[in-house]
Parts: sequence; C-alpha cells; structure tokens
Amino acid sequence: MQMSGAQMVCEAIIAEGVKTVFGYPGGAIMHVYDEIYKQNGFEHILNRHEQASVHAADGYARATGEVGVAMVTSGPGFTNAVTGLATAYMDSIPMVVISGQVPLSLIGTDGFQEIDAVGISRPCTKHNFLVRTLEELPRILKEAFYIARSGRPGPVLVDIPKDITVEIGEFSYPDSVSIPSYKPTYKGNNRQIEKAVEAIKKSKKPLLYVGGGVVLSNATALVRQLAEKAQIPAVETLMARGVMGAKNPLLLGMLGMHGNYASNMAMSETDLVISLGARFDDRVTGKLSEFAKYADIIHIDIDAANIGKLVDVDYPIVGDVTRVLEKMLPLLDDVNPDRYNAWREILKRYDELHPQSYVDSNEVIKPQWVIERIGELLGEDAIITSDVGQHQMWAAQHYPFDRPRQWINSGGLGTMGFGFPAAIGAKRAHPEKTVINITGDGSILMNMQELVTAAEYKIPVINLILNNHFLGMVRQWQTFFYEKRYSETDLSFQPNFKALAEACGGIGYDVTTKAEFDAAIKDAIEQDKVCFMNVQTNRFEDVLPMVPAGGALFNMMLPQKTESNKEEK
Repeated sequence: MQMSGAQMVCEAIIAEGVKTVFGYPGGAIMHVYDEIYKQNGFEHILNRHEQASVHAADGYARATGEVGVAMVTSGPGFTNAVTGLATAYMDSIPMVVISGQVPLSLIGTDGFQEIDAVGISRPCTKHNFLVRTLEELPRILKEAFYIARSGRPGPVLVDIPKDITVEIGEFSYPDSVSIPSYKPTYKGNNRQIEKAVEAIKKSKKPLLYVGGGVVLSNATALVRQLAEKAQIPAVETLMARGVMGAKNPLLLGMLGMHGNYASNMAMSETDLVISLGARFDDRVTGKLSEFAKYADIIHIDIDAANIGKLVDVDYPIVGDVTRVLEKMLPLLDDVNPDRYNAWREILKRYDELHPQSYVDSNEVIKPQWVIERIGELLGEDAIITSDVGQHQMWAAQHYPFDRPRQWINSGGLGTMGFGFPAAIGAKRAHPEKTVINITGDGSILMNMQELVTAAEYKIPVINLILNNHFLGMVRQWQTFFYEKRYSETDLSFQPNFKALAEACGGIGYDVTTKAEFDAAIKDAIEQDKVCFMNVQTNRFEDVLPMVPAGGALFNMMLPQKTESNKEEK
C-alpha cells in the first residue's frame, strides 16, 4: 500500500487501537496534522500548550493502563513537552510521543525550530528514535508502542523529520516485534521465589511494601489475596494508593515522609520486607542506614536495575509482579496466619496511639475536611488527580481510595501543573466517572490555559482549588526549617478564579464555609462544564506527620492533639 509518511503515522496509531491523541500542531509536524484532518479512526484533542498535551496523554494512560499518545512539533514544541516526558518516565507510564523535526538536510545546521530532541530526551525516556528513512518508519512506530507498554513501562519518543512525512512509500505495518537487545524478564526465578516463601513462613513481623508497579502490572487482586491468605499487614507508597482498598483491615496506610505513624513504625520494626513493584524512593526510605534495619528484604521488580540500587536485598526476584505472585500464592497454602497475631496487635496499638488525624475547625475550612467530604460524597465513584504540594499529600492521606487507577498524581518528578491536563485525559478515558483535580492556588496557574481545552471539548473536570494563598509546601518547610522566612511563597495576589473560569467558558464557585462547599460540590457534580472551585482554606495548615528530609522514619513530626496553627500574621 503506497502512502506518505504522515499517513503511515495515522495508520499506525489506528492499528494500535488508540482512540484519543493529544497534541499541538506546528510547521515540522504539519503534514501529519493534514492527515489527521482527513482520517476518522481516532479523535484529536487540541491542548493549549504542549506540556499539557503530554500530561493529558499521561493521565489517559494512568486511568486506562493503555499507551497514551501525544503529538508536538519541533523546537519549542518539543522542549515544552520535555517536562511531560520526564514526569511519565519517573512514574513508569506507557506513552508514545511523536514529534516533528526539521528536514534531514537541515539537521545539525541550527535550522529554524531545530532542536536535538533525541539528545535532550535521552535521560527522560525509556527509548527514543530519530527516523532517518521512510522504510524504517513503520517498524519504528511498532517498536515504540511495544517498548512503551512492555517490561517496565515508560515514555518513548519518535522524532520524524518533515521531509519523511511527505515522502511516498510502501506501508506494511509489522504484526510483531523482535528486538534482540530488549528481552524483559516476566516469570521470576522459581528457586528465588521458593526461598522468599520460606522466609515469609519463618518471619514473625512481615510487612507488604506495595508500590506503583502493582498498579502497572494489574496485580491488585493477587496482592490482596496474598495479604488475606497470610494475614500480613501492608503499607502503600504514594503511587500505590487504592491497591489494598481503604477499608481493608490489613492496610496500615501510606508510608514515608508524610506517611502515618503505624506505617512508618511498621517499616522500622519489621523483620521481613516484601517489596512488590516499589523502588525504595528516598521519600519512602528516609535515612537509609535506619530504614528497615532489622529486616531481610524480598524485592520483586520487573526492572533488574532497581533491585539493590538503594538497599541491600536478600531475596531478589526479577519479574512481573503478577507472574511472580501467581507462582508464590500456591506455595503459601500451608502458611499459619496466626503466627503474625502479636505483630498485628502491636501495629494496631501504634495506629490507636497516633491515628491519621487533624483538628477540625468551625471557623476556617480545613483542607483535610474537604478531602474527607469528597470521599464521603463520591468514594470509589470518582477519579482523583492532583497537582504537587500540600494538597497532594492531604489527598493521599485522607481520601478513601478503594481501587487502583483511581489516584493519578506526579509522584517521582513532582510536577506542578500536572493535575488539570491529567484530569482531562482521565475524563476522556472514563467519561462516566466524576473526575476531580485536587490542586492548590499555586499549581493551578501552571496550566490554567487548559480551561479553554476543557470548555471547547466539553470535558467537565472539577478543579478543586485548596486556596491558602501560599506555595504551601515550600511555606511549610520555611516554617519548620528556615525560621519563618517566607521568601517568595506568599501568593496573596491571585486572580479571581471564579471569574477566570467563567471567562473561559466554565463555571466558577467561591467557597468560604462548609455549607457553601457542600452546595458547590453537589452542583458541580451535576454540571456538564469544566469547573473552578475556589475554596479558601486555613493559610498555615501543615501536612503532618512529617519525617524531615534525611531523617529516620521513626522520628516523625506528629500533629498536635489541639489546635496550634491558627492564622498567623
């Protein structure tokens, strides 16, 4: 079949079953966009910034488990997309980004809107390609989707020079992929699995350390089965919220810098860590020399490079979490769950001593109350995205996540501006769900132009702005560690968010009381327009518990039992 390179791009996207592409056109990608105009195999969402296009594709991928697709032009179009690539890379999100490039003859000449996309993206993509001939384009596109979704997922860049997109040639899309140098390990070593099972049976204080890889592997049911069969308590990372289910009695909560007391103490006192798709991030481990210092460690991860990278591992198992647990569970049929009764009782007392709590107020709206109220109203019926900062941590701590892919946030890179476009992607993927972006008055301004995108395409995302007129998390650190020198974090001067939403075709709400919040959120859920809900919250509320950077998990700053953070002057 004879067709242009631009047509080949569209045909490959259709062949991969992609339903929605997010992007922004420009000169180098113009031939591809001309073919997008002619086809009807997928829809294209025009974001108002390339970074938002990649975040939207990211949100779509996280909500579905499918490969997200974004398209940008060369030069600044690509450099605007780099933050989105890095965000997806850090969290192992399957994505293909197709970028235009100047013609082959101009590469290396500093041509108009030329940039070394392959060189720039190398540290923040799983793999990248510069297409040099039309003949290799179909193969490269097929490999890009395969690499993005296989093994440890990640974003893949395909950079296509403009002259190749207009060239005519034969199109034959491969049925399969064979890359000799890329052979992910899925099954896990049987002997290592047997050793790990024996360690579980011998331990007295085992702990399941559940990471985002469980979500990526679709292993939730197996992890819950493992916990239930052996009655092993579990902690979740930020990226794994929802895996165990909020009401599961074996779930202690989130661990790490803003983890709860019982979770962090469990990790500090366990004698066996069973790590499932987690990478021992510094925000989880704290001081490495004190992290799980009394424990042996079982580390199950599909990426061999992750195992032993930060902590010494006693039972390394390279493989997909799903495949490994399928082998492991039958070997645990004779485990005695009563063996761990004393351990669970200790952790229960820790939770009773310092539960995840805050002091509510009738004078000001506490952000934690807002999160809990949304959970009461929507629970598992909502998809929650977030930006980055205090609001992100409050959401992770207080929302009752019941299922995987319900919680979408930038964990590894910590990207402000991620939440709104990610919510657009998630809502396009699941139009039947209520999608709420929990954000702050700092983060929402990073990609607020997406109000126009959501209004044009009638994507009714609710942006819940917890407005404390600060860059809240930075302000919190300045309070604790910089003697309250609030250098460039005061956001007292802010736009009229309600008017801003309305000016862009959405709906705005100003909320100052709990009664106003209830009325506003119930109304917003029924709307078919994008919403900005500006909720005035306590300015100096802190996210607690908190482990100071580099500190041991058992040395936590805990919330006070009485009100101590009234409005400061």
